[in-house]
This record gives sequence, structure tokens and C-alpha cells, in this order.
Amino acid sequence: MTQIRPATPADVPLILRLVRELAEFEREPDAVKATEPMLDAALFGERPAAEAAIAEIDGEPVGFALFFQNFSTWTGRPGIYLEDLYVTPAARGAGVGTALLRHLAGLALDRGCGRFEWAVLDWNTPAVDFYRAMGAEAMTEWTVQRVTGDALAALAGR
Repeated sequence: MTQIRPATPADVPLILRLVRELAEFEREPDAVKATEPMLDAALFGERPAAEAAIAEIDGEPVGFALFFQNFSTWTGRPGIYLEDLYVTPAARGAGVGTALLRHLAGLALDRGCGRFEWAVLDWNTPAVDFYRAMGAEAMTEWTVQRVTGDALAALAGR
């Protein structure tokens, strides 16, 4: 049976390893720039930017979810944005992803959130199908916009 627990500072190396596995799966193995100190500060520093939950089966870590609070001006309430959800290949099909999503949905309700949302790569059909089965809806009228690197500096006028 899958157990979900909040991540602790001791989990930072595990989280980074799982982030790297996720990047490999998403065909971006060289895209991870995060380091253990960066994740430690982001998750457990003075002003945490995100949280993580660890999924375990028989005490062995088999997945994680990394998420943060966002806010909707339309609902006037906070939400939870799921940045990463990853289940190790050996644990797929064992209900780990479902347990992680249910855990986060429960946190959203407990925290008075109006939304729980995330993005998924359009080519990841198994994930899309899984999310649909869990009741998620595609926001097809929205597209994600991103500014990084030199374009971010240029936009900031720096």
C-alpha cells in the first residue's frame, strides 16, 4: 500500500534524483540545473517556494510530487499548482500516482483552495489518459507562456 508523507530536508538528494529521472523521461536529461542546495533552500529555507510529498511502498521511496501555492483573482482563493509528479517505472500501475494526486487534492481542500492544476506534455498520452480518468479537464483555450534566460533579462531591462 502506498504511503504519502511530507518531504524532509533529508529527502533533498532523493528529490533531486527523482527530478533527474523525470527529466530523462521527458526527453530533457540535460535541462536540470537544480542542485541539492538550491532545492534545500526552495523547500526548507527561510521563505519556502514549494513543498514536496514523497510516496513510499513498504518504506521505499517510489515517487514524489512537488507543488506550490498559486492564487486566482477570479475565485479570490489560493490554489495548488503541481510542478512535478513522478513515479518510478517499477512502481507504475501500483496506484502511486493516484495516491499522490488524492493527497494533493485533500491538501487543496484542507487549505481552502479553489483549484488544483498542472501542465502535462501533450505527447505523454499515458499521463493525459490517467489525468482524464482522475477527473482533470484540459484547458485547451489556454497556452503556457514562458520567459527565461536572456529573454527574461531583456524583459526586465537588464
